[in-house]
Amino acid sequence: MTAHKLRVLVACEYSGIVRNAFIARGHEAMSCDLLPTEQPGPHYQGDVRDVLDYPWDLMIAHPPCTHLSVSGARHFSAKRMDGRQQTAVSFFMTLARCPIPRKVIENPVTIMSSMWRKPDQVIKPWMFGHGETKATCLWLENVSLLEPTHIVAGREARIHRMSPSEDRWKLRSATYQGIADAMADQIGGNALPSNTASMELA
Repeated sequence: MTAHKLRVLVACEYSGIVRNAFIARGHEAMSCDLLPTEQPGPHYQGDVRDVLDYPWDLMIAHPPCTHLSVSGARHFSAKRMDGRQQTAVSFFMTLARCPIPRKVIENPVTIMSSMWRKPDQVIKPWMFGHGETKATCLWLENVSLLEPTHIVAGREARIHRMSPSEDRWKLRSATYQGIADAMADQIGGNALPSNTASMELA
């Protein structure tokens, strides 16, 4: 069965992993980030707020979590409120309240569970073919819960044990391919007629 082709905005993604997963299934998808894309494909390098009012059907958003994480919240006491956490919360809520009808906002365990609302779902990479225990919270709007696709028996907290490096933050924030594929399959579906190449935004 061929699904309806969606116009998908992948917010705060430079890797192209989620964007390309949707494109591979025939959807029109564009990533957006302050950084250039790491993989060829439609990408807006700039502030995602510049493009939120375009006629998107779906947004997959990965707002920065550095100043939202529960582990870092202790550093933002009443005496040390320098605006970083407030700005991060405001940006998260801008994405949550934007006019795009279907949304998935992903973040690790953050203060947004108490400041806004609890996530609709908490997933882990080992549910989607990757032996990693990192928890990812999903806030959903007009989107069904993700179903696990490949349960992995061997699991470890590899991300948390990474040695310090210049690329550590990128490796920690990248979306796992199995999760990207599950989103594209379960939310978007296959919008490609048989024997037809994937499409890109003009």
